[in-house]
Amino acid sequence: MDNARATTSENAVMIFPYPPGILQGHQIWNHLSRKTGWRSVAMAERRVSRCGDIAILSYRAAAEKPDRPIHEALSASTYLHDDGSWIRISHQQTPVT
Repeated sequence: MDNARATTSENAVMIFPYPPGILQGHQIWNHLSRKTGWRSVAMAERRVSRCGDIAILSYRAAAEKPDRPIHEALSASTYLHDDGSWIRISHQQTPVT
């Protein structure tokens, strides 16, 4: 989680399936500090779209927890190239039903 935090803007916005819903800034890390219990995550359908100093990474994720059905989601993270580094400014997860 340290690497994720180091590469994420302090005022980033993340949208997760409700609850928790829309989180910003320190709310993100309060939520993510609770152990999710994911034991594996596989990504497919990866795409990168770049326009100048903005890049959007999108993918389909399948995450596994013990004794639970596979959780599938479509995800996208937006990054800004700022001062020589790529920093995440937003992330969204949409469950695949």
